[in-house]
Parts: sequence; C-alpha cells; structure tokens
Amino acid sequence: MRLATMTEDEARTAAAPVDEAGLGALRTERGNLPLDRLDVRTAITGLVARTDLTQEFVNVHREPLEATYIFPLPDRAAVVRMAMIADGRTVEADLQERGAAREAYDNAIAAGQRASIAEEERPDVFTMRVGNILPGERVSVTLSLVGPLAFEDGEATYRFPLVVAPRYVPGAPLDGDSVGDGWALDTDAVPDASRISPPVLLPGFPNPLRLSIDVDIDAAGLPLGDVRSSLHAVQKAENHVSVLPDERANRDFVLRLAYGAGAQSLALAPDAEGDEGTYRLTVLPPEPDAPPRPRDVVLLLDRSGSMGGWKMVAARRAAARIVDTLGSQDRFAVLAFDDRVETPESLGSGLADGTDRNRYRAVEHLARVEARGGTEMLEPLIEGLRLLGTDNARDRVLVLVTDGQVGNEDQILRTLSGTLQGVRVHAVGIDQAVNAGFLGRLAIAGGGRCELVESEDRLDEAMDSIHRRIGAPAVSGVTIAAEGLTLLDDTRTPAKLADIFTGVPYVVSGRYRGPVAGALTVRGTTRDGSPWTATVTAERHDSTALTAVWARALLRDLEDQYVTGAPLEQRITGISLRFGVLCRFTAFVAVDSRVVTEGDGPRKVTQPVESPAGWEMPKAVPPPPLQPTLASMPIGYAAPRSAGPFAAPAAAAPPFAAPAPMPMAPGGPAVQRKMAPQRGFARRLVLPEPAAADGFAGGGGLDARTLATQEAARLREAEGRPEYERRELLEDLGSRLAALQLPELRALADALTPQGIAARPLAELWEFALAELDRAAGGGEPEPQQRKAFWKR
Repeated sequence: MRLATMTEDEARTAAAPVDEAGLGALRTERGNLPLDRLDVRTAITGLVARTDLTQEFVNVHREPLEATYIFPLPDRAAVVRMAMIADGRTVEADLQERGAAREAYDNAIAAGQRASIAEEERPDVFTMRVGNILPGERVSVTLSLVGPLAFEDGEATYRFPLVVAPRYVPGAPLDGDSVGDGWALDTDAVPDASRISPPVLLPGFPNPLRLSIDVDIDAAGLPLGDVRSSLHAVQKAENHVSVLPDERANRDFVLRLAYGAGAQSLALAPDAEGDEGTYRLTVLPPEPDAPPRPRDVVLLLDRSGSMGGWKMVAARRAAARIVDTLGSQDRFAVLAFDDRVETPESLGSGLADGTDRNRYRAVEHLARVEARGGTEMLEPLIEGLRLLGTDNARDRVLVLVTDGQVGNEDQILRTLSGTLQGVRVHAVGIDQAVNAGFLGRLAIAGGGRCELVESEDRLDEAMDSIHRRIGAPAVSGVTIAAEGLTLLDDTRTPAKLADIFTGVPYVVSGRYRGPVAGALTVRGTTRDGSPWTATVTAERHDSTALTAVWARALLRDLEDQYVTGAPLEQRITGISLRFGVLCRFTAFVAVDSRVVTEGDGPRKVTQPVESPAGWEMPKAVPPPPLQPTLASMPIGYAAPRSAGPFAAPAAAAPPFAAPAPMPMAPGGPAVQRKMAPQRGFARRLVLPEPAAADGFAGGGGLDARTLATQEAARLREAEGRPEYERRELLEDLGSRLAALQLPELRALADALTPQGIAARPLAELWEFALAELDRAAGGGEPEPQQRKAFWKR
C-alpha cells in the first residue's frame, strides 16, 4: 500500500466540511487523537527561564489506552520534576535509573495501575508514555524545566521547540524488533531510530490539539527593550506574552528580548548542606582592535530534500554571504552535499584563493543549488576537515549550513571527536523546527558558535553575527585561576575552555568547595598577541536554578564524551540522580497506587505530530510503502517504516566500511541483534574539470562587461517564470554582486539587498536590473534621471 501525498489545496477540496474532522480522520465526540492539549507556562527572570509543560491525554476508545508521545524540549534546559494528575489525584514522579524506571512502569501497567514515564532520547528529544488511561478519562503530565537563555549582541532568546521534525536515518537496518514505536527502522548508525521518529499527520488534517503558551518576563534589573515573537502570533500586556488561540504546534516558539548590556559576575550558590556549591562565571569579551589572521574556510551547504522551499533559498543566501566575508589573503572551498558531495566548477579539489574570480564562481554555483536526496552528513564533514589540514599558521574554519535533520548525531560526533583539534566549527541552522541540540553539540565540540535562523527575516541578522565570528576570536588561549576558592576541576563545563568571541558573554560554571567568597581571574591572548585579563569577585546567590543549569550542562558534556567510547555511564547516572536532573541513563516514572483495570494490556497508540511548517516534500521521491498493520494505528496520519521521507534512492554499497554500531542507553532491546547486510548510498566527491576560457580578466580581476552580459541574458531567459522564481533570481544576483563589490554595478547591488527587494514591486526591480546590466555590458555611463526616478519610487 502506498500513501499519495496531497497538496494543501487538494486536501481542502477533498475533505468533507465537517468540524474537527480531516481527510481520513475518525470523528468522535471527544476528538480523534490521544494528546488533546499542550500548555507551556514560562517565567523568565533575567537570563533564566523556568517552564512548566503540561501534556493532557484523553482516551477516546472503549478500552484502556497507553499513549506514546515523542516530543522536543529545549536542549539546554534541565528537567527537574514530573507530576501526573489523574482522577483528581496528583502523583509525583521519581527519578530512577532508566532500566529500573522502565521495569517499574511495565509492572504497574501489567498490574492495572495508571503510570507514566519520561525518557530522554537526545538532548532535545524525549518520549512520554502514559498507560492505563480509562475510556473517556483525561490524564495530564507536567514536566518542570529550568534553563538559560541564549544571549549575544544585546539580545536574549527564549526558544521552545514544539515538534520533532523527520530526520534522515542512514545505515543498515538491524535484525529483530525495533526498540520504539516510530516510523523509522533501527540501523547500525542509528540504533534507536524508531524512538526519534514520530508518525506525521497527513496534509489537510485539522489542528490536532489545543496549544497555549504564556510567558512572564522579569528583567531582573537589566534594561528591557523590544520583545518580539518570530514565528507565532502573540498578544502582549506589559511584561506578559501569550500565543493567540488556534496557533499550531508545527514550529518552534521563539521569543527575542532586547536586553541592555549585562555585567561581569561570579555567582556562588552554596548547597543546603555541606561545604560545596555551584559557581557561574560570566565575563564580557573585549572589542578586538587587530585584523584577523589569514583564514582557510570550508563551507558545507546541505542540499538534501528536507531543505526544500524557503530553507534552500535562505541557505544559498547565507552561503553567499559567508563567501562575501573572504579576502584575497584567505583560501576557501565550497561543498554542497546530500547523498553526494559536489564542488563549484573550476575551483579544483583543494582550497582556492579568495580572489574576485573564485568568489564569483563559488557564489554563482551556489545560486544554482537545489534541494534533492538524503542527508549523508558525515562524509562531507570528514572531507571538509581533510581540506583544512593542519596548518596552524592560518585560522582554520569549517561552516556548516543545514537544518540538522539527521538521526545519527552520536555517530557523527564520535567519528569527528579526534579530528577537530585546531579547527573551529560554526553551525548555521535554518528551519522552523531546527535540530538545535545536534548543531549546538557540534559547535561546542568544534569551539565555534551556532546561529539559528527560523525565517528569512532573521537571516541577515544572523549572518551579521556569523561574519563577526568566522575569523579569529577576540581572546584565545583562555585559562582561569581561583583566588580564595577551591574549584573542583572535573565538574567544570565546558571541560575544555573555549575561545572568547566578540559580542558573546563568556560563561563557565562548575562546583567549588569552601567559603562563599573569593574571585576568579580569566587570562588569555588577544588577536594582536597582547595579554588580556579580567578578574571577577564572587557574590552569593541562593538559587537552585544555578545548580540545575550547571548539572544539565555537565551531563550534556559527559554524554558527548560517552558516545566517543569513554566509560562514563555510572558517573552520568550518579550526577543525574544526585542533582535530580533527567539524562539519557535515567527516567522520571510516576505510578498511581490505585488499580483501575484488569491488567489485560491497554490499547497502544503513538501520537502523530504535525509536518513542520515551511517544509516541502521533494517531488522526485515517492512515498515509501506503509508497513505497520493498520489495526494498530489511529487513522489520519502517515507512518511509513523506512529510511525516512527524504531518503534518496538506494544505490551500490559505499566504498568504505560502515562505522561500528553506536552504544545504546540502558533499557534497549534485551537481545543482541546481528548486523544486517550493509546498504546505503554511493558516496563520491564530484570535482568537475576546470572550465576553459570564461570571460574573466587576468590576475584574479573580473570583467564587469562580461558578467553583466551573462546576468542580463539569465534574467531575460526567466521573463516568463512565476513571480516568486524571479524574486529568487534577483536575490541570488544581489548575493553575487555583494560578494564581488564591482564599482560598475554598485548601484544595482544596493538595490538588490533583501530589504530593497522586499520593499519594491517586482516589475520596478526587474526593469531597473536589466537597465543597469545592459549599461554595464555596453560600457556606458549611468543615466542620472533614470536612477533618480527609481530611488524616488
């Protein structure tokens, strides 16, 4: 059986006009899916957010129900509490070792008791199971979180993800039953793929749940400016923000707060008992006064199927803006990847000089990149690091532009762990439901920064930040010395002190022993080789949030070390249980002592999620066959068991050995499964031959006449295309001209900025662009009256 994907217009036409029903959906008086409500209540104090997430489940069936929900949470937030409410009774959950928690849950369900369990699959992906919900009954589960707000360039960001987007799952399928209830098969590269792949609702399905988000803001003494929501419609009342009714949980909730510049601080939070506590050091970076060193930059552009639509347009523009930062002293390479890796023509197989000619070739190649196959991310990362080599006389930088929608995050980090020495990795995440957890982990491992772009409106702002940080950091070689404090070194996070970047407060936390007094001194070297020092005196803060945020950060660091093969399971579990913070080796479990069923086994339903906003399904990839039995599935969503909705067609086996199976968290399958025969995609690096005569002037310069002639011909060929395609052509042309900075076409480059394109009718821009290109192609002078008329309009 195959499911044919319909457009939204087709679905609206075919669906019956019945309230609360969608195409193929069952209609009942109580609804049609187990998850009925999501309620997010957040209190922001300064740069810390405390959030209560309530999930309310309802049983619309005639027998007891077990509901499974795969959902996201902020990747840096600590889950510190869980409570279940059923039939007027509140049951507080216990944090236990994961295997013990699963056993307690399974035993309770078998005994006919209500129970719930929350488990971490990834730093930002979790699973909730709620069992023995009686017919017609509602059961709600509340998770309490505490986490830091990202802060840079005078703006704090509160991001709460609402949907787990489909992720590409590479590798060979494993024998035996899957360990989860998702649509993906477990593979040697992603042995828990079935636990991170919730089924996805069909197009045209009505809003499946009630979503409410309320945020209270206390600036805690910081000057508070504008507060804006990027993706959801909200209403504001003083320092309270709430999402309007009928908004959907198909994209991240992103709230940006304009804070004034903060201050350096050293906060000490002593434990209630004993002589230990938690410290958090915040240092403001200096403004660099020396130019960056020559750079070697490798740009990786994700062109896989999930990048279709606005994301591909934004990714091309982002990549072109990065090329624009390069100078003649720099060297670079551009790799576009899906299940293959391709480079621009004429740039060869190594690093090219950052001349006008080479930058133009790179930007022109990027303008033609379209989304297509599967996200085979590991090989281009390895190839990019190989190109950067080991030349420590130059800054070595790798920039990854992607939505991050892969399932083999642990495999990637484990494989790259020994090859990142001396290389800074920056990640640019483009999506409305971005895989922020993975991109943040990769940037931390590479000592770089992660910028998230949830819309085209956000792109220019984010790229300005990347431009400032793609070069040398403001301070490197950082060390920290304590005065009057005993720091417990094995508790510091990050364990490896990173460099300090302009505009980003430098934050280090850990545990200390001794009196609540003292100071920390941070030392390093600026760009020009001068020593730099900052000393911060300690202040007491009686806040449990400080300890929870530190514990979560340390657990994340240790989990990343664990996937590289370090034997850290017992230590991770011990820290999680001691400080009450959920991790991959523990779970929250709540069991109601009352027996409510006969213990025959409840009906199992996996809650489907919405397709992420802004996604386009690739036209060339047919939907995979539907394999699970329909009797076990709620109607109204697609649940294919396959390599994923964006898989490329299978090809020959890869020319290199498959990585070893990934380690799994406790509580996985009870039996060892044999490795299935290797399958995958043909992986090859496509390096076109250098082009012949190309119209470029000698010495790395660019002939503006030839360029203008080519670009004018390109526009005239597109005269009959749809308006949105012609706007994209102008956007791409603007990116190329901005990179080249040719005096003859400066006026056109100024007109084709993103702001200029958005502000003017397409017909005016098109006419002006052709006039300027024709003038430059003929070598004529500008017509003052024509330009004045354009800029006046």
